Amino acid sequence: MEKPAPTDDAILNTLSAQLDDYNIWRRGLLVALTDYQDFLERHDRSRGIEDLPTYELISSLRSDTFTIAIVGEFSRGKTELINSIFFADHKERLLPTDAGRTTMCPTEIMYNEKLPPCIMLLPIETREGSHTIAEYKRTPTQWTRLPLNISDSSSMAETFQEIVKNKQVTVQEAQKLGLYSPHEEAGGSPAAHNGMVDVPVWRHAIINYPHPLLEKGLVVLDTPGLNSLGSEPELTLSMLPNAHAVLFVLSADQGVTKSDLEIWTSYVKPATDGNESRRIVVLNKVDTLWDELRGEKVVEATISRQLQETAQALRITKTQVFPVSALQGLLGKIKTDKTLLAKSGLPNLELKLSKEIIPYKQALIHDKIVHQVGGLVENTDNMITNKLGLIDKQLDELNGLQGQNQDVIQDIIEEVRAEQISYDKKVKSFDNSQVKLKEQMRILATHLSLKAFDKLIATTRRDMHESWTTHGLKIGMKTFFDGAVETMQEVNKQAHAIKEMVEGIYHQFQVEHGLAQLKSRSFSLRPYLNELSRLYREAEAFRNSPVMVLTEQHFVIKRFFISMVSHARNTFSQCNEDVRAWNKAIMSPIIVQIKEHKEMIDKRADNLKRISEQQGSLGERIADLEDLKTDLLNQQKTTRYIRAKINQHVFLDSNKTG
Repeated sequence: MEKPAPTDDAILNTLSAQLDDYNIWRRGLLVALTDYQDFLERHDRSRGIEDLPTYELISSLRSDTFTIAIVGEFSRGKTELINSIFFADHKERLLPTDAGRTTMCPTEIMYNEKLPPCIMLLPIETREGSHTIAEYKRTPTQWTRLPLNISDSSSMAETFQEIVKNKQVTVQEAQKLGLYSPHEEAGGSPAAHNGMVDVPVWRHAIINYPHPLLEKGLVVLDTPGLNSLGSEPELTLSMLPNAHAVLFVLSADQGVTKSDLEIWTSYVKPATDGNESRRIVVLNKVDTLWDELRGEKVVEATISRQLQETAQALRITKTQVFPVSALQGLLGKIKTDKTLLAKSGLPNLELKLSKEIIPYKQALIHDKIVHQVGGLVENTDNMITNKLGLIDKQLDELNGLQGQNQDVIQDIIEEVRAEQISYDKKVKSFDNSQVKLKEQMRILATHLSLKAFDKLIATTRRDMHESWTTHGLKIGMKTFFDGAVETMQEVNKQAHAIKEMVEGIYHQFQVEHGLAQLKSRSFSLRPYLNELSRLYREAEAFRNSPVMVLTEQHFVIKRFFISMVSHARNTFSQCNEDVRAWNKAIMSPIIVQIKEHKEMIDKRADNLKRISEQQGSLGERIADLEDLKTDLLNQQKTTRYIRAKINQHVFLDSNKTG
């Protein structure tokens, strides 16, 4: 007998409970990281720039969210899907879903307790400038804020209508905004009538709404159709790639159309980096296939065939496609009709979301913490363990001096002095290695020079403006990205060489002096190379598109520089910052270890000298070391607790059903 679909209450409880479990896990990590930072400062182990990753992780964990992006062509039922999942408790449709185009601007649905319930709207005219949506979010004066009366559903529904408002502008104004090309009309671009074009009033919308799931950190991004995706580069270059799950919505009554396939190939797959767990295909409007006259088995066979055809068109497995009727699911919730709700397929989709997005996000955070902080905590623990070993040796040595004559003590003092001289020579050799490392870092900084990169941008801009042909513009775009990728590859080679040099320095010093094995701070250029590669693919698609051939030259150049070139420069700038931080922190662990080892040798020499001068101080010296040992054992206990907490693999039980 087939297992019945879970009820909506069970789904909501499951997702809510898993978010609760995740937040408990996240808060535990926050406590561990905060305790670690407090521990470093309390024991004078804080190392400035080296501690930056810990502070950044603490900050990101405090403001942590899950983002689900809803992507699909116009009239696929994306907004209705959001209504059915998040707003059904109001017993009516809140977000507007009128026939034709609905969501004209990207809309984020979230909850920030620092703001009242409201809609924040960014005017479409901001597209004329070069600022991104992320930059405008830092300047709230640019936004129009409309209050939401959450106790009045009708009032809320009326306020939400603002999101889909259009207005008429001249063709020239629409082109200036990058929202019109006469050659794109057939593909979905707004058509011009009597020299006027319909464009959205708003560029971006943020709905701040206190829904239980949104209050726990869930963010929903509702995107417009194909044309709007292409005209707002930040969606495809930043927002979609940063989403933790992407729901790709199709319509059962249309199947996979050419524009659907273009969105899937050009935007969904690149944004999810081929990670199947991050993308969920929703075949919406399956109620259009329901037919009581044909019988339930025939309808099920039709839906199954549609699922198979959808999977084949997208080159995925059938199990990745979820048949849903958002409309019937919404009605089922409003009417409390559990049979209709189960038939809509909505509970299965919601269960999929609860099973996929939270464990995926948890794994991301866990890997990031282990990568960025795990090595630091391990190094701290290893240095404490190494210091404890040295103290035990000194205690054995001092205890062995009980009853020994002055000559024996003097011989040991001479051994320690020889060790001090030898160690000081090795430290000078280490200083010479640092000089060589600085030269290698200087070469790396030269490769990454923003001044050189800006020169490449200026040259590309000049060449493109001077070009009289489309072919010339294409060459300019290709030359720019070829230069950017080549530079990053050179940086990658140099970073590998530096990493090998540093590991050699660490290994040599630790082997020669029997010190604890430490990890140098790792640095990977792969994220930056991946980002440039993704931008390159975007640029190639733009270069070879019909729009590129038919659009006026200055619009082409503006779009290329605002979207792709500025993003590439941001990537280089971030890489520069990270390399500078790496440069400052890469030798920090071994420098601290060398300093602490020298302090222990000097302390040993000082103890022996004092004992030699006055025999009665032997017990006092032993007591001092015992106190230091006790303190270090407590420190070791703390670091091992923090290590265990950071490395804890506690992934949520996604099979719970509430």
